Amino acid sequence: MGIKDTVDIAIRDDMIRLGQLLKLANLAEDGVEAAELIKNGLVMVNGEIDERRGRQLRAGDTVTVNGETVRITAP
Repeated sequence: MGIKDTVDIAIRDDMIRLGQLLKLANLAEDGVEAAELIKNGLVMVNGEIDERRGRQLRAGDTVTVNGETVRITAP
């Protein structure tokens, strides 16, 4: 299993909440799935497990779920 490339995701504002990002980046189908992924410790933010659905993310932060990593970029 190889390491996948990081995908850049541009956001409109200066921050986005973790649950919203998972949906925007297609790492979760909907808010329910996003909440389950986060609650079960399957989401890493900047290399560390984060269980806060409302975690505020900014440009430069990375989020990894199931081996897929996205990096937030400013618009």
